[in-house]
Amino acid sequence: MAMVTPNGLLQLTNGTAQSKGHAFHPTPLRFHERGSNGTRVRSFSASFVFAIRSIAPGVSAQGLTFFVSPTKNFSRAFSNQFLGLLNKKNNGNTSNHIFAVELDTVLNNDMQDINDNHVGIDINDLRSVDSYNAGYYDDKNGTFCNLTLASFDAMQVWVDYNGERKLISVTLAPLNMAKPARALLTTTYDLSQVLKNQSYVGFSSSTGILDTHHYVLGCSFGMNQPAPVIDVKKLPKLPRLGPKPQSKLLIIILPVATATLVLAIVSGIVVLRRRQMRYAELREDWEVEFGPHRFSYKDLFHATEWFKDKHLLGIGGFGRVYKGVLTKSKSEVAVKRVSHESRQGMREFIAEVVSIGRLRHKNIVQLHGYCRRKGELLLVYDHMPNGSLDKYLHNHDNQQNLDWSQRFHIIKGVASGLLYLHEDWEKVVVHRDIKASNVLVDAEMNGRLGDFGLARLYDHGSDPQTTHVVGTMGYIAPELARMGRASVLTDVFAFGMFLLEVTCGRRPIIQSEEQDCPVMLVDWVLLHWRNESLIDVVDKRLQNEYNTDQACLALKLGLLCSHSLPSARPNMRQVMQFLDGDISFPDEVLALLLSHEGQEHIIMSSPPPSTSFGTISTDLSGGR
Repeated sequence: MAMVTPNGLLQLTNGTAQSKGHAFHPTPLRFHERGSNGTRVRSFSASFVFAIRSIAPGVSAQGLTFFVSPTKNFSRAFSNQFLGLLNKKNNGNTSNHIFAVELDTVLNNDMQDINDNHVGIDINDLRSVDSYNAGYYDDKNGTFCNLTLASFDAMQVWVDYNGERKLISVTLAPLNMAKPARALLTTTYDLSQVLKNQSYVGFSSSTGILDTHHYVLGCSFGMNQPAPVIDVKKLPKLPRLGPKPQSKLLIIILPVATATLVLAIVSGIVVLRRRQMRYAELREDWEVEFGPHRFSYKDLFHATEWFKDKHLLGIGGFGRVYKGVLTKSKSEVAVKRVSHESRQGMREFIAEVVSIGRLRHKNIVQLHGYCRRKGELLLVYDHMPNGSLDKYLHNHDNQQNLDWSQRFHIIKGVASGLLYLHEDWEKVVVHRDIKASNVLVDAEMNGRLGDFGLARLYDHGSDPQTTHVVGTMGYIAPELARMGRASVLTDVFAFGMFLLEVTCGRRPIIQSEEQDCPVMLVDWVLLHWRNESLIDVVDKRLQNEYNTDQACLALKLGLLCSHSLPSARPNMRQVMQFLDGDISFPDEVLALLLSHEGQEHIIMSSPPPSTSFGTISTDLSGGR
């Protein structure tokens, strides 16, 4: 798929789903030389400028790699999980003789990724020998600055290998910035047993299931010498995003506004430098009304012992969560640190945080308040000692397994909490990120819905509108993926996927051993339902010790809730009535909704076309 555009831009992928692209220096390079202790890999240095563009900033199906390989044949590499470099069978084989630096934008538990925005050093394996959050260290004060790999912005990478010291270093920085003195990653590894003498230098990428473009704007390479400096002024331009501005007024205003913004940022930096305080916070006049819900950064700083790693509870796509003990009340809390780079909409967001803090339900994690610093928002929750449900379902190293009664109790608890959010509180709360990792388990093994970082409030009877898609791959309803419109029914869809996940003990997207493409869990359950073998999908770890009627009810209710037609899904009050046994489950309605007859092919939120879940064309207006 890779090509060079007319203006000299290397385009690895063009947005086509489930595709991969590769580009190589046309001739192999000689990497071996004679040393005092025998043959070794020569020192080498590479530098390149890249950019990743997808359907929205910060969202990308896959990343890209810079690699050294003895071959140019990557026909067997997967296009959806291994960055176009390896596949499930050869991942980790020493016979690969591949060294790579990955710029990864997907959190893949199978690859032991640290998050969905990191840089890693790979040796014959996409499970990195070393990795770190994407960013760089400021030369002036040594602070770490985060970068978003899929931000649409061009960035520069330096890869250096010292043959004598066996030292690999990787450095990342924004474009137009000199190479930082401190590398992002450094690790010691002898590449003499990895690289063949004659090997190719190149780039690889893959798109998975999202519309993603990967570009390399320029690169340089040096053997036994530093890579030549890239003149960024001569690099080709990236394609324009959106239509050209037509208004002459905009052409005049934009530079002025940009200059004003730059001046404001510079002025802010000068003020902050003069007011360097260890516990500096960002406070504005409008926050007075939210005073009782605001925590001081000093209290949270000491509660978490300076946010030490030993108190780290988990890392998600929106921040890190730490355990803390408040000094005054001695109560245990969970503190979530979320980065934010703009004040736009912050007042409305804080108002919603405070409003959500008034939620009171036994199956909802209590949100106590917030704290703000420059570039950072901290949310304070109740601490749940047993952690997230995700670790009980998918972490096989965890010795504690949930029996069926515990699982069904948690399912009913989450459903009860969601009913409260949708119908029983003074406003409608659309959670927008329901999944196992956001369900926490308290000391009595009750399931509590948490992480309201994406939640939004609406008045009852109003028509919620959102401007962009948020959520987690596999739980996003089709209408949300197409139109960016979140509602209580998109929450119901995610709850349906959650039902299947808890009952089957599998994630919403299954990577099959035999297939290149992933399989949707809902399609797998649907296939067994049609074959009248529904009981075969129940989690094998339960060892047949479960209530068959309850398990089948959960699976069928999951299929009904995750139907691609919003009008076909039940509301949460109906869901609770099904779970409590107050009304019988309508098997005949489910059979009609999932019938093959008269189907029109409609793609769901996540799966590729080969595994999409169809929606019926029959008139369902009288179905409920």
